[in-house]
Amino acid sequence: QVQLVESGGGLVQVGGSLRLSCAASGRTFSSYVMGWLRQVPGKEREFVASITWGGGSIAHADSVKGRFTISRDNAKNTVYLQMNNLKPEDTAVYYCAARSYMRAEYEYWGQGTQVTVSS
Repeated sequence: QVQLVESGGGLVQVGGSLRLSCAASGRTFSSYVMGWLRQVPGKEREFVASITWGGGSIAHADSVKGRFTISRDNAKNTVYLQMNNLKPEDTAVYYCAARSYMRAEYEYWGQGTQVTVSS
């Protein structure tokens, strides 16, 4: 059974930093894309960043480029999202997700972790 478990969310002031972690288990993820997405109540889920386990192909949304960095630790089966210079508009529930290279939609989701940026 695939499990994605996020941690690291919390309350931070504007300009602060947080690091989210996503521990993945239950299958081999070498052919998977791991992503971070976020959602604000009443709005659609929004792509934040993604990374491949094998080739290290990385993408970040324009809204977070230069502030957020996605990375992975293959030995620990863990994906990270380092968030710096946080803004109030970054407040959301952040989800870790996984999809096969062959799929356009994410198949597996974590439970989400709340990030709140206060001004």
